Amino acid sequence: MTEPPGSWEDGGPERLYVITGGRSEPSIATRLDLVSLVVARAAVRPEMQPEQAAILRMCQAPLAVAEIAAHAGLPVSAVIVLVADLLAAQHVHVRPPVPAAQLPDLALIEAVIDGLQRL
Repeated sequence: MTEPPGSWEDGGPERLYVITGGRSEPSIATRLDLVSLVVARAAVRPEMQPEQAAILRMCQAPLAVAEIAAHAGLPVSAVIVLVADLLAAQHVHVRPPVPAAQLPDLALIEAVIDGLQRL
């Protein structure tokens, strides 16, 4: 017998509801986004849900939230909830993305060039 679309095995909303405990937002205040890097700090424990255990196994080396979602086959929103739970339990370390480089002040560059030309 085949499962109807949106069923448990198909990754439907029921499965996501169970995985995240019915939450659509992390239980702790955190700034996770698609490029936040996640690294495991603890070993997999028997009482962990399978998705959290899979995240810990994946994150032996730094992995971005978007990459975790792709490998796990889960929506990013569900992965953010799971990673936040692992973070709260101190099972992972999360590093925010490197901020975009700021362009230097044009006036400063011109002043440096003027100073070098006077030498």
